[in-house]
Amino acid sequence: MDKLKQLESFVAVAAKGSLTAAAAAEGIAPAVVGRRIDALEERLGVKLLVRTTRRITLTHEGSAFLEDCQRLLADLATAEASVSAGGVKASGYLRITAPAGFGRRHVAPLVPGFVAQHPDVNVSLNLSDRLVDIVNEGYDCAVRVGDLPESSLVSVRLADNRRLCVASPSYLARAGTPKHPNDLAQHDCLTLSTEASQTRGWAFTLDGEVNHLRLTGRLSCNDGQVLHDWCLAGLGLAWRSTWEVESHLASGDLVSVLDEYAAPPNGIYAVFAQRKHLPLRVRLWVDHLKQTYGDAAYWKTVSTP
Repeated sequence: MDKLKQLESFVAVAAKGSLTAAAAAEGIAPAVVGRRIDALEERLGVKLLVRTTRRITLTHEGSAFLEDCQRLLADLATAEASVSAGGVKASGYLRITAPAGFGRRHVAPLVPGFVAQHPDVNVSLNLSDRLVDIVNEGYDCAVRVGDLPESSLVSVRLADNRRLCVASPSYLARAGTPKHPNDLAQHDCLTLSTEASQTRGWAFTLDGEVNHLRLTGRLSCNDGQVLHDWCLAGLGLAWRSTWEVESHLASGDLVSVLDEYAAPPNGIYAVFAQRKHLPLRVRLWVDHLKQTYGDAAYWKTVSTP
């Protein structure tokens, strides 16, 4: 309890800018707040605040520690609220965004079940393949697939996402099965026509390192679903995510090749802005995603278009 009080007082002082204001907010004497801060700094062995007669400022260590403390206290408040007497119902507007293809197949179908469990929550879902600025555009949460860029956003890994080289049995029977990534140059490769995809290419592990092969073919498209459909139709090899092809692999409609050269998986993430108090509706939505995506059977049984 003493440790928790120390953290609460530290966060209050940082927010209010003075011991007196923090003490007034808690209804205690400034000296009590001062002793808590002293005890916290002594326990950690670092200086968190620089105190003068005119102002209080955070040290570098204090600024970093403040973010962790705010997150911990917010998590505690949410946990207590969710099990408090009578329960606390999630309410309000939840604005979420996701990539178009993934969102249509694996986010939008989860929304009806979520609002059925939480009838006081209204959901607005935006599907877009551009990188949405969730802070400045007012979104509560984004679902993102792949490697995340460095940012101040908080991310929760929901599941692994692997990219596989796949083809239909009819194509492999006609054109043969590639044995090495270099063999792909002799095959019909169905490629994305966007500039970014051509820059990175298809990823394979060669000699212990991830290499990106920039492949070309007679057919390309800027829409991943079209490439998926062409691949099912036997028109060539495609490099697709497991969330797109898992059920087709299970049914035998597609076959993965070059598995021994597969690159390490990236992730499927829930991303949200760092906040002192994460709204319960956001926490419950992230939990809803984790529970669904964490079930390996989901990826094999989910319906496909």
